[in-house]
Amino acid sequence: MSAARLRLWCRGVVQGVGFRPLVHRLATELQLVGEVENVAGAVRLELQGERRSLELLLRRLPEALQPPGALEPLAPEWLPPLVPAPPGLRIAAATAQPLGAGLIAPSLAADLAPCPTCLAELHDPANRRHRYPFISCSQCGPRYSIASAEPYARAHTTLADFPLCPACQREFDDPGDRRFHAETIGCPACGPQLQWQGAGPGGGDPLAAALALLAAGGILALQGVGGFQLLVAASNGAVVARLRQRKQRPAKPLALLVADLEAIAPLVELSEPEKLQLQHPAAPIVLLRLRPGQRQPFAGVAPGSAALGVMLPASPLHQLLAAGFGRPLVATSGNRSGEPLCLEPAEALNRLAGIADGFLLHNRPIVRRLDDSVLQLIEGRPVLLRRARGYAPQALALQAPPGTALALGGDLKSAPALARGGRVWLAPLLGDLAGPLPQQLLGEGLEQLLERPGPGLAALACDGHPGYASHQLAAVAARRLGLPLQLVQHHRAHGLAVAAEHGLPLPLLVWACDGLGYGELAGASGHRLWGGELLWLTASGAERWACLRPFPLPGGERAMAEPRRAALGLLAAAGPEALGHPGAAACRAAFSPGDWQLLLQAIASGCHSPLCSSTGRLFDAAASLLDLCQRSSFEGEAGLLLEGLALQAPPPQVAPMPLLPAAGLELGWLDWQPLLHSLLNARAAGVAPQESAACFHASLAAGLAGAAAEAAGRLGATTVLLAGGCFQNRLLLELTATALRGAGLVPRWAEQLPSNDGGLALGQLWAALADLPITK
Repeated sequence: MSAARLRLWCRGVVQGVGFRPLVHRLATELQLVGEVENVAGAVRLELQGERRSLELLLRRLPEALQPPGALEPLAPEWLPPLVPAPPGLRIAAATAQPLGAGLIAPSLAADLAPCPTCLAELHDPANRRHRYPFISCSQCGPRYSIASAEPYARAHTTLADFPLCPACQREFDDPGDRRFHAETIGCPACGPQLQWQGAGPGGGDPLAAALALLAAGGILALQGVGGFQLLVAASNGAVVARLRQRKQRPAKPLALLVADLEAIAPLVELSEPEKLQLQHPAAPIVLLRLRPGQRQPFAGVAPGSAALGVMLPASPLHQLLAAGFGRPLVATSGNRSGEPLCLEPAEALNRLAGIADGFLLHNRPIVRRLDDSVLQLIEGRPVLLRRARGYAPQALALQAPPGTALALGGDLKSAPALARGGRVWLAPLLGDLAGPLPQQLLGEGLEQLLERPGPGLAALACDGHPGYASHQLAAVAARRLGLPLQLVQHHRAHGLAVAAEHGLPLPLLVWACDGLGYGELAGASGHRLWGGELLWLTASGAERWACLRPFPLPGGERAMAEPRRAALGLLAAAGPEALGHPGAAACRAAFSPGDWQLLLQAIASGCHSPLCSSTGRLFDAAASLLDLCQRSSFEGEAGLLLEGLALQAPPPQVAPMPLLPAAGLELGWLDWQPLLHSLLNARAAGVAPQESAACFHASLAAGLAGAAAEAAGRLGATTVLLAGGCFQNRLLLELTATALRGAGLVPRWAEQLPSNDGGLALGQLWAALADLPITK
């Protein structure tokens, strides 16, 4: 057969996953010559040999690439062979393109936890990398967190200042070695080193000093993969309490780091799918429910929760710490509550000086902040609650419409998204944009994206709330660049994000349930604070079919952090009987008599007491009435406590939630008042709060499903999307999904990206792309 030349542009997850060594091995077996080069956004193959051998490579390559690598469909270009033929097979990388903040880096792979082979070498006394905390290979190690430029190459990372020793260089150059062209390798002779700052001998073993600090009940600041973490012994309640006090995180659950699954298996329900997720190269935190009857085993770690967040080591350094300590460790973000993650040693030594008792540092710089990813399993499938380390910056597994657009998401859990060439990249979680640093990172990232080579942006999208920092940043950029700015209503974006992920065409029915979002002035109440909305999503927008019956929030924004205010608003809307009901005693006791009367007057006059239809605030109100939480210290605390309590109860009674006619809504208001009276009566009768919490979940799920079924019957819909942060409550989601299936409907929810505002940008993108003109 005649000679030929093949050019391939390989896209997908193809850099930092051993793809070029794989191509080299296959091409060598098939006696092909040419070049394999990492370029921005792809790997370029230009290979020459017998046409039959090249065709065989095309068939074998997609089958041979193992996860986390992923190859998009190939489009081969056949060219005349070069004369003379290239002398051999060369692996290369194109010229560096600086990344800067690099919110979205299409060609880079996510950071990968240590593979089983590297872990075996780490613990092998005969191996030259025995106990070396930076061991890696082509299948594992840091990637995105250390990349200073693209495409992926050692010279484009913070390892550029660590030249390989002769032994490592031989491995790097040997096609038969598993570290062939593994860009992050090193060893004790040539790689990064640990450093210790704290009590104890400065010239000793830094790892031993860190373990001694943990054993003595100290707080360790660890320079991790994507920033600093704070570690303490999980079984030491006193040090956990001290960590919470110093970090200013009084109640939010903390994650556990364990060396292996045996350390946690006796305490939690651990299914095979959950084991697989824990052992995934992303090394996420996985929420595991406690075994029935099992109390929280570690005082102060996850108060009131029915689950523990658990992760396996994300790096060899984490493995050495977890295995060396021998018991579960708390591992939480290295910051004070509300501040961004510490990135550099100097920054950590300054900002964490009043929190940590010692610092385990190293001299391999981290380029970008990456918090730990978090997921839970729903019906055996992983559902991401926070998408960051281990997943970013990889593209989402979905097909986007044509066009290039950028969406900035919201101000809470900011995570912008870029659509280009039919693919979508979601940036890692930036956090809340209330502080100057997250706003600065978002601004810098936006500027760099606008300057990238390739197809220019056709549109920008953001939330419709004019007070959002993301909205204002997008508006300024759109004016400066002359781009159309798509303002996407908050709950429409939540629904579109689920539709986009599952590739579902419009129109579709969605229940969008969250804390609060900026709505449109419509309906009988004319309120703008939405959060429990049944929408019919169409190509032109969203028709509002139903919502939770509105109730006032005395104090406006203050009610977001004070469930007692949501409860007072609910009681006031229900009337004098509810306000004076014996079952409302816990809410009344949370106020002084003077404040109670002042707030009732404010509600009556409409002074700073806006109406809302928020599911999240309904959860708050129930938690206050059951005296679980009167003031919350973190978003979603009331819902977490209610869910934890509900899971301890037998199957509950279900209170009705009828639909009331309301102007401007096809179905009307989903009325919470019968449920409220059920809770008040149960409280007054001394019914266990566990039963009331279970009743609340079951009644709300039945009400949501009933309204959706009625709307679906009129519209001819068969699918119902469940969107918004309230559906991170696993119990509510599972109960609602079961009820919808019982009504003959198919429920869908977010899986690849968070259902909270961390996934909002995808829905905004879908709205913007739908409005773009189609060009040939």
